[in-house]
Amino acid sequence: MIIKCVKVGPLETNCYILIKDGKSLVIDPGDDLNKIEKLIQDEVQGVIITHYHFDHIGVLNDILSKYKTKVYDYRNLSEGYNKIGPFEFKVLFTPGHKEDAISILFEGDKKLFSGDFIFNGSIGRCDLEGGNYQDMQRSIKKVLNYEDNIIIYPGHGEKTTLGAERKNLMSYL
Repeated sequence: MIIKCVKVGPLETNCYILIKDGKSLVIDPGDDLNKIEKLIQDEVQGVIITHYHFDHIGVLNDILSKYKTKVYDYRNLSEGYNKIGPFEFKVLFTPGHKEDAISILFEGDKKLFSGDFIFNGSIGRCDLEGGNYQDMQRSIKKVLNYEDNIIIYPGHGEKTTLGAERKNLMSYL
């Protein structure tokens, strides 16, 4: 699986385009359709939204319309194993930053797309509408069950690993 990242919008949201077998999967199309389209290959299998904040969904309707695909989120993905085209992954419900937050784990590839749940050196804010610190703590406990070598692809900033974030995450508990 190839992972391409483009920073979009005024908050520099990371939009990820995953490519496998000539198919694309878009995660969090925050803004700037032109930048995102340059990275899309062939058929778009779907768009995953990690949570519904404006900076993660800015051009969602444009992509759905243009590529005749559908959106996947906390409402139509089940916690646990899911498959969209050639993409097989686990969904973790990770509320805290927002009540509808999910993270996407490609367990075999050791890659976690965390939205605004975990950042390099930090976690998502819990003081915005839909946020809840106790939910964040439960989400942190859930992710701490996974291996340190998982690479975290956050909604903003640079990637990191669960191992690099473990001590910091534990401090929030």
